[in-house]
Amino acid sequence: MANHKSAKKRVRQDEKKRERNRFNKKTARTAIKTLRGITDKAEAEKFYPKVTSLIDKLAKKNTWHPNKAANLKSKLAKHVNSL
Repeated sequence: MANHKSAKKRVRQDEKKRERNRFNKKTARTAIKTLRGITDKAEAEKFYPKVTSLIDKLAKKNTWHPNKAANLKSKLAKHVNSL
């Protein structure tokens, strides 16, 4: 366990960051799943920018690798265009 005051603070900060990352990742995964389940093209086109925004935020903060984000956005764009 941490012995120094700064190390104890770092543990607290890391725990908060971990919870925030878990929440944001789960929210994005749920949104992606919802978008993949949509069959109406107009509705999907309306929802797509919100999902890409979530994905971009995760990539910007290095929660997800930028290439993973790009691949996801590409696949989702293909899905929306194929409707």
